[in-house]
Amino acid sequence: MDSAMKHGLFAHQNTTAPKTEHVLPLFSLKGRTAIVSGAGAGIGLAVAQGFAEAGANVAIWYNSNKKALDRAADIAKEYGVKCKAYQVNVTDEAAVRKAVNDITKEFNGRLDIFVANSGIPWTHGPAVEGELSHYHKVVSTDLDGTFYCARAAGDIWRRQGKEGTDMNGKKLENYSYGSFIATASMSGHIVNIPQLQAAYNAAKAGVIHLCRSLAVEWVQFARANSVSPGYMATEISDFVPKETKNIWKSKIPMGREGEAHELKGAYLYLASDAASYTTGADIIVDGGYVLP
Repeated sequence: MDSAMKHGLFAHQNTTAPKTEHVLPLFSLKGRTAIVSGAGAGIGLAVAQGFAEAGANVAIWYNSNKKALDRAADIAKEYGVKCKAYQVNVTDEAAVRKAVNDITKEFNGRLDIFVANSGIPWTHGPAVEGELSHYHKVVSTDLDGTFYCARAAGDIWRRQGKEGTDMNGKKLENYSYGSFIATASMSGHIVNIPQLQAAYNAAKAGVIHLCRSLAVEWVQFARANSVSPGYMATEISDFVPKETKNIWKSKIPMGREGEAHELKGAYLYLASDAASYTTGADIIVDGGYVLP
């Protein structure tokens, strides 16, 4: 594969446009393979369901929520696709790489989409008072884990882009580029109040800029984008007092938290050929929170 840049400038025709101008077929993921981390519940599970509905075979990763095994079986049955759950620790680079390679081999030797969704919140209040071990856990999961997933997936997409074949040496059908999507947060754009969460905010800002940087590095073989959800009614915020959540709602123009299924469209767009000219983007889905 030739370099995307020559003498500090981008080469021409680093990518090609889809051959059809009809929009609905571009959203189809039929026959493609997707991996979604942090998909035992919440946002990740909703994304996996959306991809399966669009025709993708989906591997869902979980850390400790073994209900993911049942959710994967439900998805496979409802949408008639291959869907399996795997326990993977995203903070372990070697485990991530092995899982990505093993799953790619198992799922018809190809990888099309990776959603790095695993993340944990900061729960220790002011930065100067929080435990340093908690800081390392948040950053290791939310930022380092995203980087490890990107490296493993990007390695496969680079080979697929160069050779045009799957791991079994067969020509890739219905394949254009890899698509990496990271779950960032509106917290990567603003400073949340009244809760204090400097480490989480910094990690999510890092995720956004990581995807922008990868979009340039990977332009010949994969797109890299992020989605920044606002306050969502998922398990990740169960620890937050009702009084705090009421303050959130008063700061959201739509006046409510979002539901996980309201994010499906953003992820499906970025995963599909409908987003063929979209890379390095961050889609904010927050009910308007960052606007005022």
